[in-house]
Amino acid sequence: MQEEIITGLRQRRAQIRARWEALLRIEKVTTPLANPDTMVFGLEHSLDEIFAALRQPPPAKSSPGAILAESPSPWQAYFRAGEQALLESLVLLQAEMKLLDPATRDTTFGVLKQVIHNLTQREVRAWEAIRRKSARPRPPRAPGRSSAAPARRHPARTPTRT
Repeated sequence: MQEEIITGLRQRRAQIRARWEALLRIEKVTTPLANPDTMVFGLEHSLDEIFAALRQPPPAKSSPGAILAESPSPWQAYFRAGEQALLESLVLLQAEMKLLDPATRDTTFGVLKQVIHNLTQREVRAWEAIRRKSARPRPPRAPGRSSAAPARRHPARTPTRT
């Protein structure tokens, strides 16, 4: 991606962040973690990651498109809102660039979508791994053990006198 475009997006960072937050707040909350009041704390870090990835775009991991999770993931709505905010800003920036050729415009648009897609995939996969791990059945408790008190693993220590 051209440095001029990355710089232009960076200069619009505050507006992108504000738009991302506004879009995030109108998304449907699918899990308690998808609460916008919680998710907004990740916006600055996500923008840092996106701008860094635009400088060295990763190879396409899969074609951009719908990312399906086995269960609702807070990251899908989060990055969907971010993608919209970033693409809106990119379109406005490109409209100001008089000498931008159509091929560069289209390539830049695709690179931005791929970067966001890759981040979304990474976060959704991590979410699924956590969800699957927490959903695994726990081994049954030994008979007679109360769930209120943990089993003692060490014999009681008695104070020694010297």
